[in-house]
Amino acid sequence: MQELDFDRLRSIGLSAAMAQSIATAWQTTPGAPLRVTEVHRETVRASDGVAELTLRLLPRLQRSLVDDAESLAVGDWLLAEADRFGDWWAHTRIPPQTLLARRDTHGLPQVFASNVDTALLVMGLDADFSPRRLERYLALVLGSGVAPVVVLSKADLCGHMLAGRLQTLALRLPVGLEVVPVDARDPHSVAHLTPWLAKGQTLVVLGSSGAGKSTLTNTLLGAAVQDTGVVRIGDGRGRHTTTVRSLHRLPCGACIIDTPGVRTLRPASDTAGAGFDDVLTLAQACRFRNCAHGAEPGCAVREGVEADRLANFKKLGREQRRDTLSALERREQLRVWKARSRASRRGAIHG
Repeated sequence: MQELDFDRLRSIGLSAAMAQSIATAWQTTPGAPLRVTEVHRETVRASDGVAELTLRLLPRLQRSLVDDAESLAVGDWLLAEADRFGDWWAHTRIPPQTLLARRDTHGLPQVFASNVDTALLVMGLDADFSPRRLERYLALVLGSGVAPVVVLSKADLCGHMLAGRLQTLALRLPVGLEVVPVDARDPHSVAHLTPWLAKGQTLVVLGSSGAGKSTLTNTLLGAAVQDTGVVRIGDGRGRHTTTVRSLHRLPCGACIIDTPGVRTLRPASDTAGAGFDDVLTLAQACRFRNCAHGAEPGCAVREGVEADRLANFKKLGREQRRDTLSALERREQLRVWKARSRASRRGAIHG
């Protein structure tokens, strides 16, 4: 009977709940437990807590993932065995405890990290500062059951902006959400994140290109493992120096998943209301039960929520509804939009 080396695997994020899931899987399927550190087209990289291995998926695991409309993600746990030639093959995926996913440009779910405890939402205090984008990240993270922590980077360069930025966020973010300003290059500054870096914890770093995600990851690692780049002066955006998601072990015993920046961020699940507790609470005091929070009289939301925040909430809701439409419903919606567009053009001509 197999025995689980909990201490060794804890260094790559093994939790008690995942250990129990692995023990359950062992009742029918033996294999070495490995954690996915990178996903490539034909192979995956995975760690056993000591060494990194290159794996291929057995065809039956590939079919199972396709049948369930799922895919492997960094942070997944697998059971694998080596064949007589020494090549490693993954045959079982342990069901993840948490999943972080967004919708791609085609509206399809794209999982980018699994089995995560905390998401560090990195946003620069410079031109990268965008409460709207941060609210989208919060909708994605809170809807997945992962705890968010907002990290305001570049405090060394933009310290004069800090007080105003914090005040702006206080008016828009959920009460009690942790906001930590840091100089991502300074280990003493990054030490403010220690409460979330306990042994066995898994963190993911999210944010736009140029926000300082890889710089923060390197500082936590104590080595320049991830590539970093400069940002454009005009808009604060950076190039995609990080091109693949990857999991790294930290000296403190936690592990961290670095991710590329994304231009389009659409939560994949029904999370449009996550992080907007103030809107949902005030909506109960609206005069009409089906209030759209537009021009209706007696709308408590419109009076109590900042206009840009409310607009962002509505946009997320529209995207959520559009992403859940069937193909037939999408065609019908497109037909209606085209009809309205033609009517509008005719009105402009005759006007």
